[in-house]
Amino acid sequence: MGDVPSLDHAVDNLLHAPVSRLRREFEGLDFHLGHLPWARRVSEGDRDARRELAEAVRACHRLTVEPYWHRGRAELIALSARCANLMLEGGIDLLLRSVCAPLVRWRPPVLEAPYPRRVEVRLQGRGLIITPTVFSKHPVSLLWDPLDTAQPPRLTVPALRRPLTGTEPAEADGAAVRNLESLLGRTRAAALHVTAEGCTTSELARRLNVTAAAASQHATVLRNTDLITTSRRGGSVLHLITPLGLALLRTGALTEP
Repeated sequence: MGDVPSLDHAVDNLLHAPVSRLRREFEGLDFHLGHLPWARRVSEGDRDARRELAEAVRACHRLTVEPYWHRGRAELIALSARCANLMLEGGIDLLLRSVCAPLVRWRPPVLEAPYPRRVEVRLQGRGLIITPTVFSKHPVSLLWDPLDTAQPPRLTVPALRRPLTGTEPAEADGAAVRNLESLLGRTRAAALHVTAEGCTTSELARRLNVTAAAASQHATVLRNTDLITTSRRGGSVLHLITPLGLALLRTGALTEP
């Protein structure tokens, strides 16, 4: 369903995916005999079957991802920041030794990584995306789409040192929340909470129940203080919390290291 900022975008991609793409992807899957007729309908582009699949994706996300996503994303941001620092300190060699060893070895020009079977992936100038993950059972894994040779492969790296719990942001320590509101103001503190999940300006306005102009102003203040980042995604912008913003969100106050 693509590299997208939200579940709604992912489901929209699924509902509008070309039939040729569905056929190619379903060819490599094994289905229980009782599910074959339905799978065939999906792969042939049947609208009702595709909607059923979309609703199943939403239900799966609601049960298995949503309760853990706030804390999971915090772990992803922390590992991403660590990877960036490792790259600055020692380049790709230090990064791979630190977060992937001994499962991944870089022997220029060959990157050796575990996979269920022996396979050779030639990058051919496409590069490699290193992706922290919280939902993979494998220590590391190499993922790529053989149907799209223009996209770079992904090396997934686990971000967790301990299991996630289903604690939601609303269950955070009350004192930390009050400290954060005293420091930023209630609305801007709420805006920082929302960016922990990633959001566009329109989504931020809707969640805060303010105008788009007011949401943009809050985002600008948070961005100018390095608490969030803003990047363009198509016709909209995506706001994401930074490690500094995440630390503030956790403690309710900035402290000296």
